[in-house]
Amino acid sequence: MNQNLGVTSLFFRVSCLCGSAPCLLCGCCPSSNNSTVTRLVFSFFLLLGTLVSIIMILPGMETQLQKIPGFCQGGSTIPGVENQVNCDVIVGYKSVYRMCFAMACFFFVFSAVMIRVRTSKDPRAAIQNGFWFFKFLILVGITVGAFFIPDGTFNNVWFYFGIVGSFMFILIQLILLIDFAHSWNEVWVRNSEDGDRKGWFFGLLFFTILHYALAFAAVVLFYLYYTKPDNCTEHKVFISLNLIICIIVSVVSILPKVQEHSPQSGLLQSSLITLYTMYVTWSAMTNNPNRACNPSLLSLVSNISSSAEPTPTSTPGTVQWWDAQGIVGLVIFLFCTFYASIRSSSNTQVNKLMQTEEGKGSGVEGEVGEDGLRRVVDNEEDGVTYSYSFFHFHLFLASLYIMMTLTNWYMPDTTTQAMLSSMPAVWVKICSSWLGLALYLWTLMAPVVLPNRDFS
Repeated sequence: MNQNLGVTSLFFRVSCLCGSAPCLLCGCCPSSNNSTVTRLVFSFFLLLGTLVSIIMILPGMETQLQKIPGFCQGGSTIPGVENQVNCDVIVGYKSVYRMCFAMACFFFVFSAVMIRVRTSKDPRAAIQNGFWFFKFLILVGITVGAFFIPDGTFNNVWFYFGIVGSFMFILIQLILLIDFAHSWNEVWVRNSEDGDRKGWFFGLLFFTILHYALAFAAVVLFYLYYTKPDNCTEHKVFISLNLIICIIVSVVSILPKVQEHSPQSGLLQSSLITLYTMYVTWSAMTNNPNRACNPSLLSLVSNISSSAEPTPTSTPGTVQWWDAQGIVGLVIFLFCTFYASIRSSSNTQVNKLMQTEEGKGSGVEGEVGEDGLRRVVDNEEDGVTYSYSFFHFHLFLASLYIMMTLTNWYMPDTTTQAMLSSMPAVWVKICSSWLGLALYLWTLMAPVVLPNRDFS
């Protein structure tokens, strides 16, 4: 009897990987919805590719590979064995470009294939929610093929793809943060009305003040270290303009007319958006090729004068892969990716922007199989709860964003084989912050300007 149960359990797990059954991660996610598990697995694919990219770009990785006998061209050799691998391509920024190219192609293909899938009864939904082993093999195959792409103009062309995709992904990150702040505020306000009013209200007040304090401290540090009395005019404009817009947005969020039409809006959301805007501003300034206006974090900590930094015309040196803004960007990326996979929002405006309809789907409980595991339930028979195509497009943009983040938004220079800071990266980030603030301002003003439309 136990052997039969063991065979049944093994067959079930194989069907999860190779079939269309929506049952993966059942043991870890009991009574989970099919829509949530699928998004988590695809996000895991993205995070796995990100981890591989991080390993490939670690300082000294090429040196370690050179020590493997018979592996790298120009490295240690074995008599009679010709070193075939170009380790200059499989490590460093070139490897990140190729790894992220593979992930971007993978998710873009799925985005195209899943256009206009309405219910899980569509044959394409079985591909979306199952066959994980084969999908993993496809991703590995694309990745292997990407490493055979000759250098040529690939790096430069893909850099501009990364710039455009990252611009769009920053906006999506801002939308997700707006949605997170709205959900956070809604839950805590409801708890304050139902239970300990003072405790929940104090929590909202504490985090609101904390966000604004961090943002204000950031502005002070920006003026101290990223501007000069007779230089860095762009930085002065960026900091001042974003600070003014953030103040305007914060004031608008608590206007009586706005509160009347959107009672869920408030300073918690505005404070979080303000803090994120300051991060984007800082991230943009760290890509300025003028080193007098862009001191390294090491020089700031060590009190080294920025005048000792190399001039813009100096020979490009070693790229500093792991700087502070890159690490912060990676943390925000991981949070937004995970939140996009599990989000269940009541915010209609955000749901329309993100192409999600979390109110749809059945609430059927997952059945328990003979092996004691609860099956993931198909909650999309009557209608999908999110746009399959848009979700994959979001992961496609995330692949481009992580590529730019891990390479610090540096532009590859094929003539010197170096990576250079560039002003296009600066303007992309700053413009995305302006557009994001305009988008958030519209979510506040739309119910007031268009009172006849339902924005609840």
